[in-house]
Amino acid sequence: MKIILLEDVKKQGKKGEIITVADGYGNFLIKNQQAVLASSNGVARLNKEKERDRIAEENLIKECEKIKIKLEKEKISFKVKTGEGDRVFGSISVKQISSFLQEKGYNIDKKQIKPTTSLSSLGFHNVDIELHKKVVAVIRVELVK
Repeated sequence: MKIILLEDVKKQGKKGEIITVADGYGNFLIKNQQAVLASSNGVARLNKEKERDRIAEENLIKECEKIKIKLEKEKISFKVKTGEGDRVFGSISVKQISSFLQEKGYNIDKKQIKPTTSLSSLGFHNVDIELHKKVVAVIRVELVK
């Protein structure tokens, strides 16, 4: 029996794939609304869902591009304690950057922040923020005395 998966099924396939399974298992998946029969109606439904997902993905990327433009204009600076020779005690963590950005109104999780270098010296540092797989914003973080 040929079916179209409506969601990921362990050891069978991913959402949207057309697979061949035993009749009993196919009926089980259809009954549990995890699959539909691979008929012309099922294929048409799959194509509609793929088109809807593609449009949603494009809209998400456009939104992330707008956020990227705003983020790259932000001025981010942290006051740090220094010792002899302007050496910084400790470093700035991604959690601190995330909380700073959330205070500014951005919904950025600390997992999205990828510093290119350790933020443990005075001056400017570039930090990557992965808003989407295809959209990465680069912000400048300044450490001052």
